[in-house]
Amino acid sequence: MQESPRLTQLSKGSGCGCKIQPSTLKEILDGMRYQPKEGDKIVLGNSSNDDASVYDLGNGQYLLQTVDFVTPMVDDPIVFGKAAAANALSDIYAMGGRPIMANALLAWPLDSLPIEMAKDVMKGGEALCSGLGVPLVGGHSVDVKDPMFGLSVTGLVDAERLRTNAMAKAGDVICMTKPVGIGMLAAAHKRGISVASQDEKLYHYLTQSNHLGESLSAFPSVRAMTDITGFGLLGHSTEIALASGVNIELTFSKLPVIQEADTLAKQFILPDNAMRNWNEYEYSVTMNNQEAFPWIVDPQTNGGLLFTCDPDEIQNVLNSTNQEVWVIGECTDVQEGEKPMVVVN
Repeated sequence: MQESPRLTQLSKGSGCGCKIQPSTLKEILDGMRYQPKEGDKIVLGNSSNDDASVYDLGNGQYLLQTVDFVTPMVDDPIVFGKAAAANALSDIYAMGGRPIMANALLAWPLDSLPIEMAKDVMKGGEALCSGLGVPLVGGHSVDVKDPMFGLSVTGLVDAERLRTNAMAKAGDVICMTKPVGIGMLAAAHKRGISVASQDEKLYHYLTQSNHLGESLSAFPSVRAMTDITGFGLLGHSTEIALASGVNIELTFSKLPVIQEADTLAKQFILPDNAMRNWNEYEYSVTMNNQEAFPWIVDPQTNGGLLFTCDPDEIQNVLNSTNQEVWVIGECTDVQEGEKPMVVVN
């Protein structure tokens, strides 16, 4: 009996590294960006590259809606299901909200992979959702060549706790909640060159949820917030800089990195889309530290939260968290006549 192919071998890329690059997406969406109108119940559409769309319920709460699905970044189907679910739920947490229900999106090559494996993917997704108190209530499935899994998620957030890309202010510190390197570890896994310790760290961070975002939004001093996914730290920092009209200065020595990915970074074992990220965002960055390059372009799947905070209140925020948070830089004023930039020192 012929063995089934490895789960990661049936797709071109892996995880959020499969995202369509922003310039191509911009071309696809040309003329289709939704701009809220006066008196509209839609508070936020797709015009500012935020993580979820926002609808005003009229009772002091906003309804959040997002959808996210990815190709496999690991061969273990249960881990893949958990990672894809955590990655989708992260969009709600990154807006400061609380997910209240989810629907599954499953694309599966029935001629290539066993049904039992698809069931394990679903089990992983359901377990992750259940652990966070999010009912997985339905979904949709198709029979296609490339396996994919994800969620459509509905959430709620009090109006004053909504967080977007556009809320950063000059003087804010910028923080993140997970180390980078997930994409490099996934690339090594996909290519069959990873070792057990690397896979262990990869599984850990892929399945660690970003539910901290809901707690962070309780602090008025926490301003802009997003999550770090397929466009890497550089891309998502650029989105905050452009939306908020500030420069973002990152200090590489303060950047948390997954130590198990260090050898991969030194050997430039990067996901294919890492260079796509650089080509897309090099116009917006000043690189004063070349050692940072592989880490800032590395596409993350279910990467950490990236948020800005009033420097006078950051210690209170850090003291309130039950996980490690790193202060990696600051937001500064944009000089008149110049465009917002990301500076890597």
